[in-house]
This record gives sequence, C-alpha cells and structure tokens, in this order.
Amino acid sequence: MAGALVALGVCWSLPRWLPPAVVRLRQWVFARVNGGEGIPVPGPLVGVEHFERVYADPAADGRSRGAGLSDLFWYWLSPGPHMHQEHLEPGERYRAVAGVTRRVLALRPQRADALATAATRRVLDELPAGRINHVRLRDLMMPVWAEVYHELIFDEVCPKEVRALFVANAGDVAAALKCTGLRHMRRRDPLTRYLRGRVEAGTCPVTLPAPFTAEETAWYLHGAFGTTAVVQMSEAMAHVLLTLANHPDLQRGLDDDDALDRVIDETLRLHPLFGVAHRITSAPIALPAGVTLPAGSVLLFNYLAFQRSGPAGDDRFDPDRWRTLTRREARFIPYGVTANRACPARGVAPVMMRAATREVLRRYALASSAAHSRSLPSRGPAYLTPAGVPGPGWLRLAAMRWRDRWADVGRSVRQLVFGAWMVVDARRQRLCTHYFEEAVR
Repeated sequence: MAGALVALGVCWSLPRWLPPAVVRLRQWVFARVNGGEGIPVPGPLVGVEHFERVYADPAADGRSRGAGLSDLFWYWLSPGPHMHQEHLEPGERYRAVAGVTRRVLALRPQRADALATAATRRVLDELPAGRINHVRLRDLMMPVWAEVYHELIFDEVCPKEVRALFVANAGDVAAALKCTGLRHMRRRDPLTRYLRGRVEAGTCPVTLPAPFTAEETAWYLHGAFGTTAVVQMSEAMAHVLLTLANHPDLQRGLDDDDALDRVIDETLRLHPLFGVAHRITSAPIALPAGVTLPAGSVLLFNYLAFQRSGPAGDDRFDPDRWRTLTRREARFIPYGVTANRACPARGVAPVMMRAATREVLRRYALASSAAHSRSLPSRGPAYLTPAGVPGPGWLRLAAMRWRDRWADVGRSVRQLVFGAWMVVDARRQRLCTHYFEEAVR
C-alpha cells in the first residue's frame, strides 16, 4: 500500500519536476555533442556592464565561419542557409543582401499598419462565427504574417494555396528549433520552388543583384521572409496575445497606441524572442582589467540574462514601468544592438504587432490558463470569445491548465529525443563547415 501511494505521488508530481529535469538533460546533451566552445556574455569573463560594448565592437563581426555551433543553426534553417542574411559573413555579399532587405522593409507606418490589419482581418474571418474558438495563438498568427510578407515581396494579395506553403515551411522550422518535431525538408522545399519559379518568370519584384543567381535569390527570400519574418512575428504575437489572455482586465484598457506599445514592450522584456546570438571575433577585443577575447572566439550573447540585469530585471508583468523607464536604462534590446546586425524589421515590426493586436481585441476577448514560457513549445493555447458570447468559465480554464501541464510532460520527452537526434545529425552533415571548406578550395 505504501509503495502504491509513493508511486501515485511520483506520478502526480510529474508535471512539476520532469519537464525542468528534461530541459537540463537536453542542455547537457547539446553541450556534450557540440563541445565546450563559446564564451557566455554576460558571464565570468565578460561582465554584464560590457555586454553592449562587446556586442557593438567591430571585431565581433563573424557570423558562421569557424563555429561548430553554426552547423546546427544551418541545419535548422535549411534550405540555402548560406543565403540567410543573419548567417552571411561580413563583406560585399552581406551588404548587398542587407540593402535589399532594408528596401523591402522601408515602409511608412500607415502602410505597415494597413498591411497587418487587413491580413489579420482575413485570417480571423475564417474562424467559426458566434462561438468560442479554441486556438493555438502561434498557429493562428502564422497565416497573417505569411500574407503580409508575401504582399511585401510580390505586391499582391497572397493566394491561399501559396499561404499554405509559407505556413508549412514556418511551422516546420519553428518545430525543429524548439525540438518538438524533426526537420522535414519536404515541407520546406515547395516554398523554395515557388519562389524560384517566380524569380525565373520575372514576376518577383524583389531580386538580388548580379552575380547572385535566381536560386540564391529564392533561398534569400525563403530564409529572410518565408522563415525568419513569419516565425519571429508569429512567436512575438503569440507571446503578446497569451499575455493578454492571462490578464483579462488589461484587455479592456487598451484604448490607445501608447498603452498597446507598453504591453508589447513589457511582453518582449519578459519573453525576448532571441535567446542566445553567437558572433565570432575577427580580431582580439580588449576589455578592462586586462581581459582580452582572442580572435576566433565564439561569443554567446544571452539576451534574457542581459535584460534581467537592469532595473527592470524582475518577473512581474508591469506595462506601466515604461511610462518612466527608458529602454537604455532597462537594458532592453528587443531587436538586438543597432551597431551589430540589429533586426532589420525593428522599424515596422512594432507597428504591425500593434495593428494585429488591435484587430484581435476588436473582435474577441482572450482567455487562457496555459503556462507561459519564453520558448512557448505549447504554441500558446487560448480561447477567443466574440462579443455577446459567455466566456469559457472557470471549469473550462481549469481543464486547459490540467491538459497543458500534462502535455508538457510528453512534450519535454519528445524535445529531448528530437533535439538529441538533430544535434547528432547536424554534426554529421556539417553543412556550415563543408560550405567554408569548399569555398577555400
């Protein structure tokens, strides 16, 4: 009898201790397979006070070459990871690609607002009317950003069959990055074929200059917009909407853009989109107290640790802090550091997120009892309730919380298995390493 009670107690407590234990084990596996390369910033060698100075140093400019960790990122971001803007080495090719991206994203705020509002309306129109809808917020928002970025590239509304290509690709990349699923190139390659076909047919207004090929342009469009833009904007919106779903009283008070901006900033402070960004030093970087980071060092910039080190370093959700606190004072870098490859969408992303959030709140009240973490492997379960319809009620929310806790048990085990496999497979394929070895020959 005592043994049965102990077993029952262990089983009942699984959601509390097993997922964190599996996360630690997964991190250990990653470290063992990838080796001990990397200098954490902030960390024992580089204090938090030097984070921005090191990040902005001209010598912290290497992106992929010479870091074993790059093989894993290239594996996750295939196809054509060598044309992904974030992974191009500094030089003329990077400047050409970055210039095209800046032109695509050089939108007036009114245009950015209109694009996001219209796409959000079209996607929400597809939900069943007059009843509560149970959704996964990240999945709900992926078609929105697929439509937005398709229209930015092609200057035409995105057909549903093409939208499905963007969503299938982005969903597969996001699942692989979070280790909730394996990488499936058959879900990604159709988007590349579509983009290459449009470039070759001369019906794609956005192209890279010579000597870039049509295939390289397709890979660039795939990586920059079909993958990064859709995935990151969907993740950001899932965080914002889930935060609002967990604070129902706040939803009724968002009657102006400043209030929405404070909620968005506070959400990204608590749940930054970027976890760790790595850079490879091309020359030594000298720091005070006689510390020198040698050339070839892999610097691992931890966004969350940096943001938690300032006066806004607590875990409270408090949008009103931004009435008096500046981003610099708070050590808040939601879009990176301007001096070193900051997010190229940092000008339009806040406007678009505000517009999409406004449109969702205009139609629905949001409610959720699911756990909210930075990686959000659950994809953000929530209820959307239209005006005039009773909300989900405490019993439904309690059931959601129970399901989410137990789903996290199985999900964490899958993440361990899939993550370990992909780390090994990426190390075996060595996509980045082979690319630069062939470039030298």
